[in-house]
Formats: sequence, C-alpha cells, structure tokens
Amino acid sequence: MIHYALYSTSFGELGIAASDSGLVAIDLQSGARPLAPREGWHRGASDVTDRAADQLRAYFAGERRQFDLPLAAAGTPFQQSVWQALCAIPYGETCSYRALADAIGNPKAVRAVARANGANPLSIVVPCHRVIGADGTLTGYAGGLDMKARLLTLEGAPFT
Repeated sequence: MIHYALYSTSFGELGIAASDSGLVAIDLQSGARPLAPREGWHRGASDVTDRAADQLRAYFAGERRQFDLPLAAAGTPFQQSVWQALCAIPYGETCSYRALADAIGNPKAVRAVARANGANPLSIVVPCHRVIGADGTLTGYAGGLDMKARLLTLEGAPFT
C-alpha cells in the first residue's frame, strides 16, 4: 500500500508518498508537477512519510545535511544509477550533467542523465537541485529555478 500525505514546511507544502519499503515520491506542491494521490494510493500519513517530513523540516531549518530514509522510487536501471549518483553529491556542492554522466561511467550520456535527473521522483532527498550547468548557471528544476536557488543558497552551494 502507498500512503500519501501533505506536510507544511518553511519552504512550502510537500506531498510525500511512501510504501512499506520506503519513499516513493516527494514534491513541492508549488512546483511544476505537484504530487497528487494516484489510483490505489491511501490518503494518510505513515511512519515513513512522517519521518521524511521531520527530516525535511530539519533540512530546511539548516539542522540536517543528510537524509536517513528508505528509498523505494520506481525507475529504470539507468535512472536508478543516476539517482544513486545524485545522492553522492555532498551537501553544499554542485556538479554538472557532464560530471554526473562521468560519475556513472557513461560520459556520452549527458542528455540521458539530464532526463533521468528531471524524472527524479524524490525531490530534495535525492538532490537533483545540486546539478547545474557546466558554466555554473542554474538549469531546469521541477520546483522552479527560484526554489532551486533557495535550496542551493540554504546549503551555501556555489552557482551563478
């Protein structure tokens, strides 16, 4: 069963969905693709959604730099490899799509890496906001570029 709940945070309302195995989806409700319950999802919190909300609130308050949550997002093996590489980008640092493609051992897959990054269903916890253009500028983010800038500023990460 997938549990789905909305949580208020200092960065806006979050939709969080989780199975018994772990987080399935997280998204800022103000972004380009707000999370809505899907067929078969149960409206209501679970231990995992509550834990995720608590850790995200601590992150937004500057009190947490890493997340300790079970992840269970569905994706292709390629997407999973990109999302795993995203988790390796340290708090307060950024990387380019090319560097991310290099990190997964597929340097020619820059565009595919960008698509997998954009398909990340676990916004913030799997830190796709830490990927910026090779020239240091902000590039697309489902939560909007203003939110991406807020998250990177919170972390003290460099960008132009």
